[in-house]
Amino acid sequence: QVQLVESGGGLVQAGGSLRLSCAASGRTFSNYAMGWFRQAPGKEREIVAGISRSGVSKYYADSVKGRSTISRDNAKNTVYLQMNSLKPEDTAVYYCAADESGSIAFRPENFGSWGQGTQVTVSS
Repeated sequence: QVQLVESGGGLVQAGGSLRLSCAASGRTFSNYAMGWFRQAPGKEREIVAGISRSGVSKYYADSVKGRSTISRDNAKNTVYLQMNSLKPEDTAVYYCAADESGSIAFRPENFGSWGQGTQVTVSS
């Protein structure tokens, strides 16, 4: 499995921006579709965004569409999530995940490798 380490979380005021990064190691990064998920207290984990192996195909949850951009740099083995116009309801632990199947369906059950998560807190 690929190892994933997230960074870039923190405390930000509503309307602010954050850029999350996820560094991968251990396997060929470009073989994996990648996703960002989040889990708020008392809620189930949900997908936020997904990106195909090449970076051409992308998926966004309706809750972040238009405010977030997922990207990847296969040369740096890193996937990013740029989040703008943050809202208090974006507060959650954000997880990076890797799907070795490369499917662009971005189904949570396909993601076999997960990072430890990074906390994002948006104050009102």
